[in-house]
Amino acid sequence: MRRMALNLVEILDRLESRYGRQKPCWPTEPYEFLIWWHCGYPASDAACGRGWESLSRNIGIQPQQILTASTRELTNALKPGGMVPELRAMRLKEITARIKDEFGDDLRAGLIGPLKEVRKSLKRFPNVADPGADRILLFGGIEPVAAVPSNCPHVLVRIQYGHERQNYRVTYKEAQQAILSEVAENFEARTRAYLLLKKHGQDVCKRTKPLCDQCAVNTACAFLAGKGRSRASEARS
Repeated sequence: MRRMALNLVEILDRLESRYGRQKPCWPTEPYEFLIWWHCGYPASDAACGRGWESLSRNIGIQPQQILTASTRELTNALKPGGMVPELRAMRLKEITARIKDEFGDDLRAGLIGPLKEVRKSLKRFPNVADPGADRILLFGGIEPVAAVPSNCPHVLVRIQYGHERQNYRVTYKEAQQAILSEVAENFEARTRAYLLLKKHGQDVCKRTKPLCDQCAVNTACAFLAGKGRSRASEARS
């Protein structure tokens, strides 16, 4: 099959035709996202959602509610979210204490100034690296950065270049550059890109055993085209 040339916006249009318009299933307020992110482990939408619901019901999510709860109470509330609830309880204590001491209980108000410094502030929180900081900045309405889903940066790189790189950071940067180059620099366009790529990576373009025959953009995918060339080469040999 000959590969069809599609730009990134056309690729996203096809994905949206397949999956429909996507909405985040996580809280977008920066503080609440930090709490949600530690409500599940291994972190996934489902695990974090279960832990978040239990924490909200049994303890509450406000800084003072978390700070005054005992570690044991927090641990029990976080158990529906998966493994190491004791460690996650301590992380929540650490996060809320820092927000109280450094940001006066208002994280958003503290995320102002040069983007480099704002990013640095976010990355001082537990388990927040560049992808997490980008996600908070974008969905929190702070800066329309080119955020890429942390668990599937390979999606864009596969479609456009044929295969992801061995180095995760390189893969992430290549996917980010594609968004920077081709997706309008506004919150609506870039949150749309993030959510559609995330959905496609979770449902079809899986890291292992991708379901290429079910892919809405397989006619434009360099990864699938490469697989086809490999099979043809094997057949001739």
